Amino acid sequence: MEKLSYVILVDDDDTTNHINESLIRSLGITDSIFTANDGVEALALLEQQVVAPSAAHPALLLLDITMPTMDGMAFLEAYQHLPAAYREAIRIVVLTVNMTSANLARVDDLPVAGLASKPLTAEKMDTILKLHFQRKLSDS
Repeated sequence: MEKLSYVILVDDDDTTNHINESLIRSLGITDSIFTANDGVEALALLEQQVVAPSAAHPALLLLDITMPTMDGMAFLEAYQHLPAAYREAIRIVVLTVNMTSANLARVDDLPVAGLASKPLTAEKMDTILKLHFQRKLSDS
C-alpha cells in the first residue's frame, strides 16, 4: 500500500493518541504522525503547513469531538477558514464514543469525510482507507 503523507491525531486523551499512533504505525499507513490535545493545537499544526506550501499536507486527520479548550465542533468551524485548496487535500474522520443529536445534525454542514466509533481498529482503518483514499491494508 502506498503510505499516506501524514496523519494528525486530535484527542485530549494521551492514551488514546498513543494507542491510535501505535495501531497506525503497525499497519504501515504512514511514517509521520502528529498529535494534538485539542482543536487549538490542531489548528496551529495545520496553519504551520499553510505557510510552508512546499511541505506535505496531512492526508488524514482523526478528530475527537469532546475536548477542553476547543472541542471538535469548534475546530471544524475554524478549519473552514483555512484556504480551500489546502482543506480539500485533507480527509477528516470524527472518532467518538457518542455524539449528541445536535452535533450529528451539525456534522452534515461541516467538512467531515466520515464518522467512526472508538476504539480505532485495523478494520476501521481499512474502511477509512478504502472509502477516502481508494487504498486497502496490505494484509486485508
